[in-house]
Amino acid sequence: MGKRPQANNDPQLRRLLAQTAAQLMSESGIRDFATAKRKAAQRLGVEQGRNLPGNEEIEAALLEYQRLFCGDHQAGTLRQLRETALKAMTMLDEFHPCLVGPILNGSADENTPVYLHLFADTAEQVLLFLMERHIPCEQGERSVNLGNDRTACYPKFSFVAGETAIELTVFPRGGSRQPPLSPVDGKPMKRANRTQLEALLDTEQ
Repeated sequence: MGKRPQANNDPQLRRLLAQTAAQLMSESGIRDFATAKRKAAQRLGVEQGRNLPGNEEIEAALLEYQRLFCGDHQAGTLRQLRETALKAMTMLDEFHPCLVGPILNGSADENTPVYLHLFADTAEQVLLFLMERHIPCEQGERSVNLGNDRTACYPKFSFVAGETAIELTVFPRGGSRQPPLSPVDGKPMKRANRTQLEALLDTEQ
């Protein structure tokens, strides 16, 4: 397919790209907004110019797509993931866990990991905690945006609970006062502690 002629700023095309990217994320399990945008542009034969939608637009389109086409199935999956997150947070309570990401904002599907932020004096405390409970995990780093052109890498531990992936990013104690910036809208990342997640689950009953 040849590239489609386009104006520098075409709201209709921008909306179509956001909807296509949202469909790709929902149906193909794509987690990265940039990848979804690129594949959407390729599918529609559009040059990757000023008409590419922002991450916030794609997230809104994803929520709308799930509401229209996934319905009760997505709602049930989301609740199951939030319940799994609550169990993990209860287990990890001494590290003051907070839920972040798609499971919190409601755009998750069955392939979405549970993303938790933990707070500890050292990452080794979290690793020892998991080892003592015989929970095998993979270690790595998570790069986050702190704003003002600053980024930082924090220790990350990943494991599987049942069929759900759990990813723990370990911040220094006191790090809850300055959440990193969201890759979606560039604003401070929304976090929910265990009490807030319990209240969210209660409202869904």
